Amino acid sequence: MTTSFSDQLDRHGAWRSSTAQGIAQLSAWLVEQQLAEGGMLGRLAQIGDTLQRDKLMVAFVAEFSRGKSELINAIFFAHHGRRIVPASAGRTTMCPTELGYENGQPSQLRLLPIETRTDPRPLSAWRQQPEAWTALPLDAGQPAQMATTLDSVAQVLRVSVARARELDFWSDEQPENNPVRGSDGLVEIPMWRHALVNIDHPLLRQGLVILDTPGLNAVGAEPDLTVQLLADAHASVFVLAADTGVTRSDLQLWQQYLAPRQGDGQHTDNRIVVLNKIDVLWDGISSVAQIHAQTDRQRASSAALLGVPTARVIPVSAQRGLVARIQNDAPLLQASGLPLLEAVLAQGLVASRREVLRDAVELALARVRSDTARLLAVRRRELEEQVQELRGLRGKNDSVIAGMRYRVEQEQGEFDASEKRVLALHAVHGRLQKEARALLEDGMAADFTELQRLLGQSGLKLGLRKVYQDAFARAMQRVRKAEKAVGEIHAMMSAGFRQLNADFGFALQVPPQPAIGMWAHEIERIARAHATQVGLGQALRLTQPAAGGRLARALESRVRAVLVEAAEEITSWCRAAMAPVDSQLRERRGGFVRRIEAIDRIRGAASSLGERMGELEAQSALLAAQEQQLRRWSDDPVAEGGATSEPSPAAALPAAA
Repeated sequence: MTTSFSDQLDRHGAWRSSTAQGIAQLSAWLVEQQLAEGGMLGRLAQIGDTLQRDKLMVAFVAEFSRGKSELINAIFFAHHGRRIVPASAGRTTMCPTELGYENGQPSQLRLLPIETRTDPRPLSAWRQQPEAWTALPLDAGQPAQMATTLDSVAQVLRVSVARARELDFWSDEQPENNPVRGSDGLVEIPMWRHALVNIDHPLLRQGLVILDTPGLNAVGAEPDLTVQLLADAHASVFVLAADTGVTRSDLQLWQQYLAPRQGDGQHTDNRIVVLNKIDVLWDGISSVAQIHAQTDRQRASSAALLGVPTARVIPVSAQRGLVARIQNDAPLLQASGLPLLEAVLAQGLVASRREVLRDAVELALARVRSDTARLLAVRRRELEEQVQELRGLRGKNDSVIAGMRYRVEQEQGEFDASEKRVLALHAVHGRLQKEARALLEDGMAADFTELQRLLGQSGLKLGLRKVYQDAFARAMQRVRKAEKAVGEIHAMMSAGFRQLNADFGFALQVPPQPAIGMWAHEIERIARAHATQVGLGQALRLTQPAAGGRLARALESRVRAVLVEAAEEITSWCRAAMAPVDSQLRERRGGFVRRIEAIDRIRGAASSLGERMGELEAQSALLAAQEQQLRRWSDDPVAEGGATSEPSPAAALPAAA
């Protein structure tokens, strides 16, 4: 590895770890200082968990024999001194393979039998069925053993044409894509549907996940791969071969599954094209200048055919780069182009992902700071009221003090009686929240019923495009209705909070509405991204009910995940909005108790007035320290080297009173 990629990934991992640690320190400080609210701690725990568990997925996509697996070996596994991922001549990646690391899980290769394709359950469901997978142990300290075990992903079965057709590897309508029939009448198909590799690798430990995909036919036959995994990848590396250029199948694979769609936005910058095998131009006859000129022409031609900037097409020799790494040959490594590819990959993958995480952290911390500042303001106002109240008792007789106690008790009684209004607010809020979630979740499968029915039929699917568009339109309409419901919740809480603030001097403020509409845009983006899979180019494949059924289930599962995420966002926002109500209720109740206790102490002994004033002054100093520490957290909560410049947020503070 060059330092550009590994160092950036290491820094990214260190930043995630230190930021998560800083957030944990902030949570502990809030609890210690008695400033924590349930919703506040929940938000901090959620963002901390996201930082700790965040994954960066890089998908390598190519037709067969483009050197994709060799490229993975050169970038990630050269330190083993040999190939780890199968990369011999011919077809080596027969099934999609994910390489990652989960701490606490055994190092192993898990293989899902190809026969599971006859089951209607999507791949996401099979992930939760460990008994369905074949597990083979891996020894990270034995490269030869790992390589031999990983060869299993290239295993094949010889089956009848009827069985191949049942598993969607044989099409009577598209015979040019069928496997070759042997003299015995049997054909070869992959033995495994999907492979999961868990190994302890320095980069995988930092959250990197590598997705190695098979060729066009295998990709198209597995909708879970295209609808879920490729769509979720943070970067896609599309590999071409310099000796073939952009072939018809290359172009088809790119256009159907990787090409940017209109309205993709930020999703357009995560695709890198690799022009591999440039060493075929190193013929020993052409000069360096001539070789560079030929390479530049191929880059420009490939970029034009794929519709990407020439700068996104990186010339590489994966085979020479692997050799250079193993032999520690710096000039050959530079000539192979690997350092440039890794620099582009690091910038496009690591830097952009950190920006996304940084924005999420800053948003969460901004809400925490805002809620904490309001709570501190309430405490300071109550403290100042107590100080004024006690100053008014200096030199007063017992009857005056008793009258003061009576007035506080009256205020307390009025406040307790008004709690019914808060309970009513809670009830209305809870009902509206359930209604908003129901708009997203209840009967969501029905949105895709007609699409599943049509795709599950044999023959040509007339009217498929309209049924497809209608299914996504219904899902988007759910989000729009939920967005309107959230607006009503916001208006209800705003009115209720204004009344509570006016009656009791609270400092309640409804947080901004969540951007529920963004989930409608995400559903629309999914619809655009996968529209080609129901287009004319896939008409013959979709005549097979099994292929159509898998696509429909994968699309429904993808949209369902978006709707569930939107529903969780509504729930999280509602909890965060109501948490300050309960917090300030507790503060006010506690304030009444403290005021009465102080008055009783003063009635018992004149010296108690001075003691209580001293206690209030100490509490005022504590509040000032808390406010100062909160401002420190506001300065740079997600610095490059960690969450805060303070080694411990509680270190500069006195203990909680």
